Amino acid sequence: MFKRIVFLCLLFPVFISAQEQCDMLIKNGKIIDGTGNNWYYGDVAIKGDKIISVGKSLNFTSPKTIDASGLIIAPGFIDVHTHIEGDEAKAPGAESFIYDGVTTVVAGNCGASNVDIAKYFDFLDSLRLSINVASLIGHNDVRKAIMGRANRDATPEELQKMEALVEKAMKDGAVGLSTGLIYIPGTYSKTSEVLSLAKASAKFRGVYASHIRDEGDNVTDAIDEAIAIGREAHMPVEISHFKVSGQQNWGRSTITLPMVEKARNEGVDVTIDQYPYTASSTSISTLLPDEILADGQDSIVARLQRPVTKTYVIDYMLAKLKKRKLKHFSYAVVASYKPDSTYNGKSIEQINLLKGRKHKAKQEAETVIDIMLNGGAGAVFHGMSENDVKRIMQYPFNMFASDASIRVFGEGMPHPRGYGTNARVLAKYVRTEKVISLEEAIRRMTSLPAQKFQLHGRGLIREGMFADIVIFNENTVQDNATFEKPHAYSTGFKYVIVNGDITVNNGQHNGTRNGRPLYGPGKE
Repeated sequence: MFKRIVFLCLLFPVFISAQEQCDMLIKNGKIIDGTGNNWYYGDVAIKGDKIISVGKSLNFTSPKTIDASGLIIAPGFIDVHTHIEGDEAKAPGAESFIYDGVTTVVAGNCGASNVDIAKYFDFLDSLRLSINVASLIGHNDVRKAIMGRANRDATPEELQKMEALVEKAMKDGAVGLSTGLIYIPGTYSKTSEVLSLAKASAKFRGVYASHIRDEGDNVTDAIDEAIAIGREAHMPVEISHFKVSGQQNWGRSTITLPMVEKARNEGVDVTIDQYPYTASSTSISTLLPDEILADGQDSIVARLQRPVTKTYVIDYMLAKLKKRKLKHFSYAVVASYKPDSTYNGKSIEQINLLKGRKHKAKQEAETVIDIMLNGGAGAVFHGMSENDVKRIMQYPFNMFASDASIRVFGEGMPHPRGYGTNARVLAKYVRTEKVISLEEAIRRMTSLPAQKFQLHGRGLIREGMFADIVIFNENTVQDNATFEKPHAYSTGFKYVIVNGDITVNNGQHNGTRNGRPLYGPGKE
């Protein structure tokens, strides 16, 4: 008996020395794993860029230990609708995303992308952002590469060239095709053209992500078109920044959401995304008739300088304003106007008064024309119902997305969604108003977008997954950006980890840039 005890005692140190090693150990947190299941207490062990173990009281030693007591451990958030192109080198730390818990973005939305996806990914690989980046191939830029801004149908030869560009982009790693059918030149294309390019993407298992042709009066027709393209191309559909715009359309989400659900019941894999605000943001040019915007700035100026055309444009804008049941262009606020930055943050109504013009809608329309003659402007448009926002938010196959660039801190008066989309959902709609549960919100920010855009290895806290992780305080997480003061980072995210490296440490971005290009399923 004595010999047996001695033998066991000799073995005991061996058990101690066999304790497994990891590079980082996160302990004692409330894990919300991204599936939508309830939280549970546990630890997460990371080695290299992967999660190697998840569970209670893990038996690991590590040179880095994070005590997550009282905090949520969740997968890094995935923003499926962004416009980061052109801002990567200006702000490679991507602080506006990172401080909002975002570790991965999908670029190339609304038909606007780099046409040479391989070259773009090489650029990202050498620059190294703080976030991972996947990209769609944009219809508008493909069309511009072959046809310019022409307002006409594509010839068979031009369509063939566009299809070849889409196929090459998919082989280079694009995750799908995007359209921006209210923008030039996409708005000039017929459904048949878009369908042909969608089929080219579908050959490589791509997603069709669409800024649909109308989000206002004709929104139901536009949704029908997107669903029909998905059905005929046999590919998944993502309807971008799902909304109903214009005061005259408030409440119509009771019609548009059932359209999506009906398509799903019929076997079409259609999902939506949303930003949690009642204002949109796009170019001021969307106030003008599409045909005025063809063929570039010189052509736009030439048209607007013709008295007959100018009168036509003013009448068009006034008719749209009347439909909104408004007397002034107070709902349109300039976000970025290069010729005169004092316009930034002011409505068209205010700018018109500053110019000394009459307080009339007609003169405000002339002010819009003046802005267009000088190159146009980015703008924020206040025109959605909070009830519609909440109703859309409760739809289970809806993701949250910022529809934003990488913000350069202090530049312009942009929409606050570029800083606070995820924190706003967690603070306002989960914690305060209880529109959806915390676990459900996390699922929409993580595993749902990863599944939709085929970002394999992302979106879950699970062994073998990439270590993209956010650790935050559910009681204090807060969006701080407002329309009046948009340049403010979200708070409450104590740690953000990207591909196994800490990027936000105790609430502060430490300069780490460990993001990667993420390739789609057609990558050769």
